[in-house]
Amino acid sequence: MRLAIFDLDNTLLNGDSDHAWGEFLCDQGLVDRQVYREANDRFLEHYQQGTLDIEEFLGFALHPLTRFSQDTLKTLHQRFMQECIEPMMLPAAQALLEQHRQAGDYLLIITATNAFITAPIAERLGVDAILATDPEMSEGEYTGKVAGTPCFREGKVIRLNSWLAESGHSLTGSYFYSDSYNDLPLLEVVDNPVAVNPDAKLLSTAEARNWPVLDLRS
Repeated sequence: MRLAIFDLDNTLLNGDSDHAWGEFLCDQGLVDRQVYREANDRFLEHYQQGTLDIEEFLGFALHPLTRFSQDTLKTLHQRFMQECIEPMMLPAAQALLEQHRQAGDYLLIITATNAFITAPIAERLGVDAILATDPEMSEGEYTGKVAGTPCFREGKVIRLNSWLAESGHSLTGSYFYSDSYNDLPLLEVVDNPVAVNPDAKLLSTAEARNWPVLDLRS
């Protein structure tokens, strides 16, 4: 079965779910609005510039999960989905997923954003599986640390290769759709790399290498 792999933020979604979760926490008064928002914006800027320190960012992003029970987090995420994620849904992205689904492809999201945020989004999009940065848990609660390799840059390739070995899938004929130059390591190993509403550096690379460029936002 051919793999159709998708980045999530700013690819299948018209926005960044990781940043949006931070904004949601600020709006709900669950964190110090000024301090948290400034840091959240700074990390997003570093990501966009290709200078993000992933360990520093994850220390920031995962800490709030340690402050609430699983029941409270579930309730918060349901509200987050309704208020923040649903407005980011792209009909063209859902049509692209359906196109691959009808072709008999296996749909896989691979994202740097942590699994607490993204697993329900993947379920909403109806994909077959998701690889995301995994928050560490102990005795049923989040620790604020990362379990295993962060699913970021070369880490996406590492995580994907481990998943391929476990699942029996291969990259023969595979597709990967992404908006970000940060995903270049994975774009370079699939058979069919596709730039989706790409940032300036990825657009330049895609044009130089004659990769398809899609617009899912029009």
